[in-house]
Amino acid sequence: MDGVSAVLRSFSEQLAAETFIDDGVETVTSVDQKKVETSIKEVISVYKQIHSLPEPTLLRDQHYQYLKKGLRHLSDAYECLDASRPWLCFWILHSLELLEEPVPSAIASDVCQFLARCQSPTGGFAGGPGQYAHLAPTYAAVNALCIIGTEEAYSVIDREKLLDFLWSLKQPDGSFVMHVGGEVDVRSVYCAASVASLTNILTPKLFEDSTSWILRCQNWEGGLSGVPGLEAHGGYTFCGTAALVILGNEHMLDLKALLRWVVSRQMRFEGGFQGRCNKLVDGCYSFWQAGVLPLLHRALFKEGESELSRHQWMFEQKALQEYILLCCQNPTGGLLDKPGKSRDFYHTCYCLSGLSIAQHFGNMDHHREIVLGKEENRLAPTHPVYNICPEKVAGALEHFLKLPVPDDSRHAAGFSSSKEPAAAAAAAEPQS
Repeated sequence: MDGVSAVLRSFSEQLAAETFIDDGVETVTSVDQKKVETSIKEVISVYKQIHSLPEPTLLRDQHYQYLKKGLRHLSDAYECLDASRPWLCFWILHSLELLEEPVPSAIASDVCQFLARCQSPTGGFAGGPGQYAHLAPTYAAVNALCIIGTEEAYSVIDREKLLDFLWSLKQPDGSFVMHVGGEVDVRSVYCAASVASLTNILTPKLFEDSTSWILRCQNWEGGLSGVPGLEAHGGYTFCGTAALVILGNEHMLDLKALLRWVVSRQMRFEGGFQGRCNKLVDGCYSFWQAGVLPLLHRALFKEGESELSRHQWMFEQKALQEYILLCCQNPTGGLLDKPGKSRDFYHTCYCLSGLSIAQHFGNMDHHREIVLGKEENRLAPTHPVYNICPEKVAGALEHFLKLPVPDDSRHAAGFSSSKEPAAAAAAAEPQS
């Protein structure tokens, strides 16, 4: 492991040269950008006054206490997320596993029982008990259950009905709707591919034409949009790329154009990532954007690129860690979008996920760590395809690959056969 205790970017005199220049043309966007940079300068100034040594610290215990409380009690402010309760389970459980904090077996069992009540009688999971099944909470619920990783957790998932649910969402062009009668976007293909591969229900015909539909989402910018023809976006880019990795077809993307777009989203002054061109930095894109880079590294390695680094991903890993540790931590626990914003479990999960990506390079055979600050800042690695810890992915695959793939011939009758997608395990390790 390489402990990084050199002078921080924030302490460098050259950092001022990276601030935004509007060329004398003031816009709403330029004004907002300057406000963010000013708030970050204030954070850095306060940090310099308090700390003589530049060694940012991950507030482990504060984050743990915040997350632990959230598993049992949420304030009234979370009423607006009543249709996202499996997401809250996933965000908290994944944050805890990154911090390497165990969840008591009694609480894990309670989560399993709650998610079982969120499972629809017709398959898939809803945002809460008695609600309609939806692909987004289905993804969150399956991930949460795989993180728990017990027989009780695995047995919650009704695989045959889950496959029925996925077929009910499949569209003739290869896309998926998020719920019956709902919208189409690239998140739905990723959520479907993720849960299908983890639970061993990924059948040859279920994702027929999905690859070609995802490829149509890559636009002239190089990133991927929610549906073909729209603006490239970090979250959609991750979803589309990760889905293609699961399907074994990531090489069909314009990889160089995608790389150019993603690395251009890391902000020169802040060190964090923006989600789209001409937008502000946001802590959650620490994962949605940085998480694409291991997938691209693996894809380019498989394509025979000889100049790839064997030591680091193709972004400024230290700069991202610095942004998260200095600008995205609430002193009382939880992480946030940017200075001045409130903490929440969503940003806590994805800031920590991005921090993990920035700390760990390679795979099990070739692994290198770059941890900014003390050793105590080190998080567990996260799997760049599924965003749960690699051993939890391995545990789920080991469990579900022993079970037979449910018969989907009655659903596939109206679809012509296509080439079989790659096995889920093929997506398991990004090559360095």
